Amino acid sequence: MKFRALVVAVLLLAAGSAGAQGFVFKDMQGQAQRLSDYRGKWVLVNFWATWCPPCLEEIPDLIALHEAHKNTDLVVIGVALDSDKDSVVEFVAKKRVSYPVVYGDYAMATQVGEVEALPTSFLYDPAGKLVSYQQGMVTRASVESYIKNKNKK
Repeated sequence: MKFRALVVAVLLLAAGSAGAQGFVFKDMQGQAQRLSDYRGKWVLVNFWATWCPPCLEEIPDLIALHEAHKNTDLVVIGVALDSDKDSVVEFVAKKRVSYPVVYGDYAMATQVGEVEALPTSFLYDPAGKLVSYQQGMVTRASVESYIKNKNKK
């Protein structure tokens, strides 16, 4: 029993330090997507799948959010948790997803945090600190409102 508690404590510590240090993913074009590369910008990491209806519903808003802010103050990075890479490639092309998309898995997701449901989004501030986490859909308006309120403080 003590061993199990120790293992859980070590895993929690590792997960917390991974989030604090950032993440490194390879997108579908083979480019590294590092949290540290986006210092000075908000970074929204969105975990999704092609088979997930709420994920598909939020993607147009995420594209609009990324397009409106990518050259100034925010980027979106999508992490597809599908079992079939070809379906992700086809979907991204068909829907003209303009933000970086990573083909990932749940083990990779631990660099950011625990993903128990899809979609799940993590928001990092311009200093690289994780400031928000949401299971379920996000919208362009909700993210912009959150950032606006945080910038006022």
